[in-house]
Amino acid sequence: MAITSDLKHAICSLFEVHADDCGVQRIVTPLEYQGINDQIIIRVRPHGDGFMIDENGETSLYASLNGGDIESEAVERWAEEISLLSPVQFTDDEKIIAFANSEKLIAPYAFRVAEAAQQLFAIATSRYDRQVSDFKERVKQVVKEISVETNMAWETEVELPIAGGLKADHVLGKDSPLIIITATSATRLLEAEVIYMQYRAEHKPGYVLAVAENQNAVGKKQYERAAYYTDRAVIYNPNAFRQFIVNEVAANVH
Repeated sequence: MAITSDLKHAICSLFEVHADDCGVQRIVTPLEYQGINDQIIIRVRPHGDGFMIDENGETSLYASLNGGDIESEAVERWAEEISLLSPVQFTDDEKIIAFANSEKLIAPYAFRVAEAAQQLFAIATSRYDRQVSDFKERVKQVVKEISVETNMAWETEVELPIAGGLKADHVLGKDSPLIIITATSATRLLEAEVIYMQYRAEHKPGYVLAVAENQNAVGKKQYERAAYYTDRAVIYNPNAFRQFIVNEVAANVH
């Protein structure tokens, strides 16, 4: 199965795509390995009746060169969890891979592999415990209160009807829903952009709203770009966030 030229058009606004030898597409993503500022590069290779998507084992190499431990218990737990929760696998030869049996899955799966690469590097090189932000819970509380006040249908952790199995943190309404993405990282903000692009491409009704705790959490450049690839991207303020949903969006959601 050959990769068509439509691949580049589908994801060029988020990724830079280059044609290499033997039908391989090399995708330079906007995601970086934490602390070293090297961009994550994904390869898409024709494979049987579909496409193999991987990072060429570079994540393990970079992690090892930066003092990381690819064989740690934390990495083993991560590898087990990701194989159960996503199309991505961490192989015995220390590659992150996914297999797409359809061209329309290439873009979301390439993103999943890049996301996994970022996670693996961070876990392998981590030397300290991370403080978990209560940001997601604060956003959830505001959305829950609005749902009660407006008698609007509300769901959390919703797998959206698009390729790749991407999820919304919250969905308000049914026929023309408000899709809320709690952007806890640059990766999650990119997911909001992918969701928005797929909804527009497939002409699905829905308003994609991304909310970040602050620009530092997602990166200034990524936040600025999100304004063009979501219906709206905002920095969280409890009162302003509530008023925006109620005044600007809820009237058109049903």
